[in-house]
Amino acid sequence: MVIVTDQVLGVAVVGFGWMGRVHTQAYARVPHHFPAAPATRLVAVADDVPGRAEAAAGQFGFGSWSLDWRALVADPAVQAVSITVPNFLHRAVGGAFLAAGKHVWIEKPVGLAASDAQALSDARSAAEVQVTVGFNYRHAPAVARARELVASGQIGNVTHARFRLFSDYAAHPDGALSWRFTRERGGNGVLGDLGSHGIDLIRYLLGDISAVVADTATFIPTRPLPSGATSGHTLGSGEPGPVENEDYFGALLRMDSGARVVLEASRVAVAEQNSYGFEIHGTRGALFWDFRRMGELGVGTGASPQDVPVRTIFAGPLDGEFGPFQPGAGIPMSYDDLKVIEAYGFLRSIADGTSHGAGLDDALRSAEALDAIGRSAGTGAWVSLPPAARP
Repeated sequence: MVIVTDQVLGVAVVGFGWMGRVHTQAYARVPHHFPAAPATRLVAVADDVPGRAEAAAGQFGFGSWSLDWRALVADPAVQAVSITVPNFLHRAVGGAFLAAGKHVWIEKPVGLAASDAQALSDARSAAEVQVTVGFNYRHAPAVARARELVASGQIGNVTHARFRLFSDYAAHPDGALSWRFTRERGGNGVLGDLGSHGIDLIRYLLGDISAVVADTATFIPTRPLPSGATSGHTLGSGEPGPVENEDYFGALLRMDSGARVVLEASRVAVAEQNSYGFEIHGTRGALFWDFRRMGELGVGTGASPQDVPVRTIFAGPLDGEFGPFQPGAGIPMSYDDLKVIEAYGFLRSIADGTSHGAGLDDALRSAEALDAIGRSAGTGAWVSLPPAARP
């Protein structure tokens, strides 16, 4: 196990698409906002796309670069690693670094299924290192305020809620048939991509899930093969190939608390760009949040449960980690700010040996719920989550 006290922490990044860049920039920004965090040094970067890792090293100042992530596993200068590779590599890459005693910051959904998340959870227990998982939306300060309002009973007992994650990133029928659209490499499509975020937000705000019933659909059945390596969501120009996983899912969730939740996600929602958010209704009030207006929280409370007005409150320095970024309420924060908060939680976990933020237990709970949604979509029946999934 790597033990970090006051020395500079050597970090590596494996996979340098968009998310690898976001992680790298987050490490650089942590001391700007959290000066007490452990200092870091960018030791190495790996990516199998020719030229990508080399360019990253030149732009961001990594000490070395490689086409093969395995070269970084045995490097004693690497004490912590960001894993931002495609889903099918999460288990192999994460397992190798955990076995080598490295701390890991890994992107969601942590593999292709719950079995992958479980394997990494077991490896983490054996290695006694810290692992942070990239569920970034829970770090929005307005979401932190919502969690406090729910927990304190300000809106009464939660009765029902709706969570949505709509995007148009795959709405173009000529979008390239990248790894995201295959079972072997991308897993369960929009379930793992956006649905994993939805499950984490639901659990973070409302507690554990007891059962699900769901439906899924693939609306664009074929896509053209890409002409080369893909980064982000590019158009293809080759022969068409089959889309193997779902574009859309809708699910009804029963919570342990007795509340009911609707969770819906789509990657082909025309005219919807990152339309993520929730509505939470209780016996005495309601809460409303839209990621695109990240610092705003709609709050409806009153003396009577009827004709309740909704007011907008702005996240401020006392909400979550807003304070290290801005001095007063109403100043917007960004997506990248949420990843800086996540990076800080990762480094803080390494420093004090206590998990700060989402970890592998959260990834496993999310993956078990997603697997249950997939099974339900196949049968049309309710599927219960195993009691072991709800500590």
